[in-house]
Amino acid sequence: MTPRARNCNFLPVFLEFMALLGLALLVPVAGARAAAGPWLDQEQARVRLIAGDRTGETVRAGLQFELQPGWKIYWRAPGDAGYPPNVDWSGSDNFADAEMLWPVPHRFSLFGLETFGYSDAVVLPIDGRVERPGDAVRISANVDYLICEQICIPRQAVLDLDLPPGTMAPSPEGALLDSYRALVPGDGTAVGLTLQEAVLTGDVSEPVLRVTARSESRFQTPDVLIEAPPGFSFGKPTTDVRDGGTIAVIELPVVGAPAQAVLEGKRLTLTITDGLRGMERDVVARFADTAAGANGNLAALLGILGFAFLGGLILNLMPCVLPVLSLKLLAVAKQGGRAHGEIRAGFLASAAGILVSFLVLAGAAIALKALGLRVGWGIQFQQPLFLAVMALVVTLFAYNLFGFFEIGLPRWASALGGSGSAPVGTGSTRRRLGNHFLTGAFATLLATPCSAPFLGTALGFALARGPVEIVLIFATLGLGLALPYLLIAASPRLVGWLPRPGAWMVVLKRILGLALAGTAVWLLSVLMAQVGLGVTVGVGALLLGLGLVLWHGHAGGERRFATPALAGILAVAAVALPAALAERAEQARATAPAVPTQASVATGEWQPFEPDRIAGLVAQGKTVFVDITADWCITCQVNKTLVLDKEQVRDRLKAENVIAMRGDWTLPSDEISRYLERFGRYGIPFDAVYGPGAPAGIALPELLSIDAVLQTLDRAGGG
Repeated sequence: MTPRARNCNFLPVFLEFMALLGLALLVPVAGARAAAGPWLDQEQARVRLIAGDRTGETVRAGLQFELQPGWKIYWRAPGDAGYPPNVDWSGSDNFADAEMLWPVPHRFSLFGLETFGYSDAVVLPIDGRVERPGDAVRISANVDYLICEQICIPRQAVLDLDLPPGTMAPSPEGALLDSYRALVPGDGTAVGLTLQEAVLTGDVSEPVLRVTARSESRFQTPDVLIEAPPGFSFGKPTTDVRDGGTIAVIELPVVGAPAQAVLEGKRLTLTITDGLRGMERDVVARFADTAAGANGNLAALLGILGFAFLGGLILNLMPCVLPVLSLKLLAVAKQGGRAHGEIRAGFLASAAGILVSFLVLAGAAIALKALGLRVGWGIQFQQPLFLAVMALVVTLFAYNLFGFFEIGLPRWASALGGSGSAPVGTGSTRRRLGNHFLTGAFATLLATPCSAPFLGTALGFALARGPVEIVLIFATLGLGLALPYLLIAASPRLVGWLPRPGAWMVVLKRILGLALAGTAVWLLSVLMAQVGLGVTVGVGALLLGLGLVLWHGHAGGERRFATPALAGILAVAAVALPAALAERAEQARATAPAVPTQASVATGEWQPFEPDRIAGLVAQGKTVFVDITADWCITCQVNKTLVLDKEQVRDRLKAENVIAMRGDWTLPSDEISRYLERFGRYGIPFDAVYGPGAPAGIALPELLSIDAVLQTLDRAGGG
């Protein structure tokens, strides 16, 4: 072959090689273009979406701000003023569960206000989930943010970013995103920071938080940012750097606190910073071992014990304790004509049942806290198995009052039913005392879906403390609930005011049986919200079948000897059915139309509970009313019927400048649990109002009144 021929043959190969090289070079360029959306210029800042790597079901994106000199935006906890960027991702496609991360912020001190945020430029990393791996992704963000210099301007930005199918090619935006992701505070290991101590010092009424941190390298500009329950704020810190710059002692005075509230025992999130380094740690505020702290602790504890006693006492009058009052009335009625010693013993046994039950609840709370789980008042009503057991027990009480059984059942069933037909003697006395004890224990369980005045404060204090405080406060709550029993035990002559036993008791038993049957229906309605209609109907059918078996056996059926065995089978099946079919019920609930509940029905004035939106709405001049409820919370339903559904309140909540949000805690929700903890609350009902006059929120009492709601709306609105 001649040289010319070889050159002619080489030219196509060379051109093909160059084309392939050009294509290879263009692919990263295309990937880089796909990794950033267009800038949106808004005079004081410009903002856009960027994306980094995409692997499998995860997309790493970012919200990029470039700010004009002197302007700033806010961190997730803005401090004494402002609100953080809030993003609505609902317009996205194939992109869900977006979580925004927050790089190390900076402190801004101005006119005595301490705020935290970013100046010049920042990228807020975002982790999202791809719902359909392999398909294209469209990220749509509706961003509300506040930008400030001498004045503050609320801004809104609508941003979009389209990502092609498949993995993302490396891009400059991805490298930028990674650099800001590295600034998100962790446990401090990667940046050489360690928290040594965080304690309260000074007087309980004017505490100072002292934070001690260690650094592997010299501290340059150490600082600590505090996230505390609403209403608590901190002044400008003073810093003392020791041991060659490796130890920083930072003290921050508590300059604001809600009325009659103490910081001790509250959960705090500390973000320790040093320039671009940062670490984050959750702590519980405790006083150092000083006389002032000890005296403050004792005074606070004694005050809370008083609240606990009053809360337990008032719990006797709460509407959710109607079945308990029914049992008390029947127990008192049965004492007519008996010796004072027997009456005293019965009521003391009931009081013991209440106190022991509260101590069991305290032990359960301590164990759950030790396991790192969230604890709340009445959360057992979120468990289908507990609801099924309670429905069975209440139904047995009702059937006993209806006269469906007196004898013939196993001893445990007779005891739960309160049967008084056992033979006379020492064993009979023990069984009767055992029945009274179980009545007290059952009264405690039925009282737990309620939250009385003073109860929330006491529980919040207890569940934020250690085992000793939890036991003391729960025992005092039980003492308050048991007080009526103890009063009758101390003066059995009070029973003499009641008429002697007679025919009227038969009528009373039927009436109280109907009340307990209604309680069972209510428990099944709560169960339906958790396991679905089909499973609940099955449980109800088994409980009705149990009643037919007991009635037939008591009426002298041909196979009366089989009654206990068949009743036991039906009882076990009623309890086991929700647990056995829980997973199937969950799948059915996910695919079937939602069962309407008072918290989930879309009524005119109520919007879904979205706590991240509250700060932005307040910045727009809105007043936000938050109601946290649950199907199992009877006090919540009373508040709804007597206050929230009244015309004057509904008209106010429908006003143009008012946003009403409702959260449903019927099922477990970490979001609601965290929200309640911010106010030091661990139970419901819970209502709070936010507005320009109360950006941190005003918590309302457990029992609402129309005047209290309207006045708080006026106060929060700045009126």
